[in-house]
Amino acid sequence: MKIASLTFNPIEENTYILWDDTLEAVVIDAGNSNERENAVLDRFIAEHGLRPVLALNTHGHFDHALGVCHLKERYGVPFALSSKDGFLLENAQTSGSIFGVRIGAMPSIDIDLEETPEVRFGTTMLQAIATPGHTPGHMAFFEPQRKTLFTGDTLFRESIGRTDLPGGDYSWIMRSILDKLLPLGDDVQVFPGHGPETTLGHETLYNPFVVEVLNNEVNCKE
Repeated sequence: MKIASLTFNPIEENTYILWDDTLEAVVIDAGNSNERENAVLDRFIAEHGLRPVLALNTHGHFDHALGVCHLKERYGVPFALSSKDGFLLENAQTSGSIFGVRIGAMPSIDIDLEETPEVRFGTTMLQAIATPGHTPGHMAFFEPQRKTLFTGDTLFRESIGRTDLPGGDYSWIMRSILDKLLPLGDDVQVFPGHGPETTLGHETLYNPFVVEVLNNEVNCKE
């Protein structure tokens, strides 16, 4: 599996393009927000001879979904998102205005990730892992052979996603990280929704949110 990252929109969101030798491709969190950014994405797809088959989202915040309608219209692909985050698409206009971002049409959900434990394209399989906390329906996507993990806004390099937005919950996001993500292994490479790449091992040692909770759990057992 090959991975490319393109950073889009005023929130500087990471849009990932995944493909394998079949040239079938999945776009995770299409954040392209205007004609210029649409052209950047389309040019990358054309130059690599890719065939998009799915728009796949970790969660429903507007900055991760601004380009989904473009993908659906241009390539005829379905849109996969947890139905628990559907309300975020419905409220995208209000959320965008708070951040000063103009919001166009938001997509409808074609594939409910609450009912889809894995996503396949070409010869590649991604495990869909529920990681609520940043949003109620947040998902991470894990490719076990290459040990790559797409964490959306749950886990960043030395930080975590905010939990003060509608549907956020700090205790949930920490349990998602500690119970669902860290057990995947220290050598797993993390591709977050914003900012640079990292590894789970690095976050175990240097992420202050993770370190604090792990230390507190150790102290409680002593």
